[in-house]
Amino acid sequence: MLYLASRSPRRHQLLEQLGYRFQGLDIEVPEVRAAGESAQDYVSRVAREKACAGLAALGSAPDARVLGADTEVVLDDEVFGKPRDVADAAAMLRRLSGRTHEVMSVVWLVSVAAETTAVSRSQVTFAALDEATIAAYLACGEAFGKAGAYAIQGRAAAFISRLEGSYSGVMGLPLHETAALLAAAGCLPVPVHG
Repeated sequence: MLYLASRSPRRHQLLEQLGYRFQGLDIEVPEVRAAGESAQDYVSRVAREKACAGLAALGSAPDARVLGADTEVVLDDEVFGKPRDVADAAAMLRRLSGRTHEVMSVVWLVSVAAETTAVSRSQVTFAALDEATIAAYLACGEAFGKAGAYAIQGRAAAFISRLEGSYSGVMGLPLHETAALLAAAGCLPVPVHG
């Protein structure tokens, strides 16, 4: 049985898009970067901790495979997590304005027998954003609960002048890498009957 250790509706939608049957697990792990921890090590650790916490919550069921993912925005080696409030979100968007940042998505698939991982790194370039544009975006509420204070699949799509990498990875679950992990583990999507 496949499980997704995430409360994110976006991750649920993306995994459903691949055609997998799975159950969601409501898992919360602390997302605090350790001193000296590289951005990739941090994102990978959080994703793995989510998957392992999910497996532990299931009592390490022998047939369970748990997918855990984490996605973060990285600029100048600083990890931009979810904004704490409006001021934090505005500060993030001002820093991203007119610059290229990296979006790192790491996926772990864990079971009693094995652990495998995949990494997706995307380069996202924002157009210059004026204060009125930032204020209007923050007023719509979309910035909250999202790494870097934006959602590529929403109104912030208008900010992005260039994307190199995985659109789904920037959303929160890189589909190509996730599908490859699942296929290697023998997890198959539900057959489509026409």
